[in-house]
Amino acid sequence: MPAHNDQHEYDIIITGGQIADGLGGPAQRADLAIQGERIAAIGDGTHWRARRRVDATGKVVSPGFIDCHTHDDRALLGTPLMRPKVSQGITTVVTGNCGISLAPVRTPGDVVPPPLNLLAKHTGELFARMQDYADALDAAPAAVNSLALVGHSSLRVSAMDRLDRPADKAEIAVMRRALDEAMAAGAAGLSTGLYYPTAMHASTEEVIGVAEPLSAWRGLYTTHLRDEADHVCDAMEEAFLIGRAADVPAILSHHKVTGKHNHGRTAQTLALFDRVRADQPLGMDVYPYAASSTILEPRRVAAGEKIIVTWSQTRPEIQGVDLRELAEREGKDPTRLAEELSPGGAIYFSMDEADVKRVIGHGSVMIGSDGLPHDQRPHPRLWGAFSRVLARYVREMRVLGLEEAVRRMTSLTAAQFGLKDRGVLRAGCYADVVVFDAAAVADLASFAEPTLPSTGIHAVLVNGQLVEQDGAPTGARPGRLLRGDDRAAPGFETPAWAA
Repeated sequence: MPAHNDQHEYDIIITGGQIADGLGGPAQRADLAIQGERIAAIGDGTHWRARRRVDATGKVVSPGFIDCHTHDDRALLGTPLMRPKVSQGITTVVTGNCGISLAPVRTPGDVVPPPLNLLAKHTGELFARMQDYADALDAAPAAVNSLALVGHSSLRVSAMDRLDRPADKAEIAVMRRALDEAMAAGAAGLSTGLYYPTAMHASTEEVIGVAEPLSAWRGLYTTHLRDEADHVCDAMEEAFLIGRAADVPAILSHHKVTGKHNHGRTAQTLALFDRVRADQPLGMDVYPYAASSTILEPRRVAAGEKIIVTWSQTRPEIQGVDLRELAEREGKDPTRLAEELSPGGAIYFSMDEADVKRVIGHGSVMIGSDGLPHDQRPHPRLWGAFSRVLARYVREMRVLGLEEAVRRMTSLTAAQFGLKDRGVLRAGCYADVVVFDAAAVADLASFAEPTLPSTGIHAVLVNGQLVEQDGAPTGARPGRLLRGDDRAAPGFETPAWAA
């Protein structure tokens, strides 16, 4: 640790806490000093002076949590205080997941096709260039940092007249150029959602062709797999092939297996992941719930899952209602009713808790929320995912130790996404910090009341500024889009800057 002058007056000192530095080792009692945007010193601060003090006695001081899987592209601009994320200790969000991003998108008319309508309800909310989106974030910063991925579906909508076929060579070239331009403007990689109607007809060769620029930009490939049910292993192999062909790390989004007859298969999928990971860089994230949430899809009704409607464009009054119960009340076929309510959103209860627990317990798995901030009645993961890990999977179920859980939510994610000088508490790193009560932190958001903020989060700092304290936002918005010098080459162990 660099030497420091005890008589120096720092901007902020966090005193009395247990420092969990993000690397997974035992928490240590120490004080932390902040000067400007960065951590200036960690140690015995008895004689330190500061303009402001945060008392962390009896609490844990850790790096701010990094949400590696979000759909916050528009929320950063529309609700820049980002309360759903800040209130659970999140200081950085990765946007543009599942093949859908707010930029770059050019689409004719006023209709935003699903699943892009999870981000924007009309085309005026889309950005034709990533540079335009970056400029908008620079002009109106959010309370949290962000990292932007480019959605493959967004590129397809922009380049193709029909989406029910693979792209031809000319269209692939158009998408490849658009991706290259977006990477030059600060994007971090390409995401796909090959499960969705906008991309399900894309061939593996199409994705490989579009992804060609990634390697030169030290980018990433993330994917909502083509299939998370019966053919999940085949879909994983496709993702691994695309990563190898593009010569970039491949990250599997919100890893799960769906459908009752597939319950338990995460033992198989995790073994496959580990086997391939020995030969190429791979990552994976998970959210801590046994229910998923996305667009309302009539094709899924026949699977027999419990389905809660989160929003409906045709019947806006329908939210938080069980689809089958509504169908029975109205004397309608559930599939026909789903068609009637579309476009819309839904929560699907199709996973097994034992599978979720097994994935969370895997040592290489990051935590992501996958929350949908524009749903009228969202899945509770939007407000509670990270606090839920600490409450349910650390304190109650003991799937993870506290310091290991912190590592999965901080340094592991920073390493895999190449977030330079973040995810670790160390002198010289950015002061993205969360102070929480390990005995009390908990998610209050539920399926019945999904927008309740977490409890036990004492203070949240982003780039050295307090953005929330004792459950109240300060109004500060010091976040920024992380690009250029903020990024390093992705790595898959300890971040290079913390080694």
